[in-house]
Amino acid sequence: MAYQKIMNTKINYEYVDVHSEVTVVLLHGWGQNIEMMKPIGDRLTDKYNVLIVDLPGFGLSEEPDHAWDLMEYTLCVRELIVFLKLKKVILVGHSFGGRISLIYASLYPVYKLVCFGSPYCSELKKLPLSSRIYKKIKNVTGLKWLAEIIKKYVGSTDYKNASPIMRNVLVKTVNQNISEYAKKITAPTLLIWGSLDTAAPLYRAYELRDMIKDSAVIVYDGATHYAYLERLNQVIKVLKVFFE
Repeated sequence: MAYQKIMNTKINYEYVDVHSEVTVVLLHGWGQNIEMMKPIGDRLTDKYNVLIVDLPGFGLSEEPDHAWDLMEYTLCVRELIVFLKLKKVILVGHSFGGRISLIYASLYPVYKLVCFGSPYCSELKKLPLSSRIYKKIKNVTGLKWLAEIIKKYVGSTDYKNASPIMRNVLVKTVNQNISEYAKKITAPTLLIWGSLDTAAPLYRAYELRDMIKDSAVIVYDGATHYAYLERLNQVIKVLKVFFE
C-alpha cells in the first residue's frame, strides 16, 4: 500500500512494478475498494505492472473535500498515472470504476480498455445498489462465496448512512450520462457483462458497443453484476488474450 496526495485528497493505492512496459490500472465499483479488484490484479502480475486504486471516499482513501463528479474522479486517476510515470496503460473498471474508465479513455491515451458491467447512464431506481445485489446473490447456489466477498469488502452503500459529501457524490455521478464521451473512444475496448446484471442491464453493453468504434461484448450467461469474479478464471484467460 502507498499514499499520494492528489487534488487535495490522500489516495491509497497498490502498485506492483514487474518492469513491464504495460501497466494495468484497476478501478473498483461504488462502495468497494482495492480488495474487490485484487483477484484480477494478482493474476496479471506475471506479465504486467498492476495499479489498483482506492477511489476517493472508499477503502483507505480520503473523501474529497466536496462532492466530486465523474470528471473529477477521472482527473484524479489521471494525476496518479502521471505521478507514477505510467506510459502504456490498460484501464480495467467495474461499474462506477468503469464509468470513470470510459471518460478517461475518451480524453487520454489508453492502450486498451475493459469495462465490467459499467452503465453509461442512470440505472438506479432505488438505493442502496450493492445491498440489493448482495441480497440477490447470497441465496443463489454456487454464489455464496461471492456474497461473502461482497459482504466483507463492500463498504456501507446505504444512502442514509453515507456522509453528506459521499451522498452528494452518489447523486451527482449516478445521474451523469457519459454517452458523448463513449463515442470518442478509439482504444480497443472489451465489454464484459453478466446476463443477469440488474445494476447495468445487458442491453446497455450492446448500446456501448455501438458507440465505441473498436469494441466487443462478452456475455457470461447466468452471471450477475459481479460476472468478473463469478467467472474469474475465464475472465483472466480472456483478458490475457485481449491484452496481447
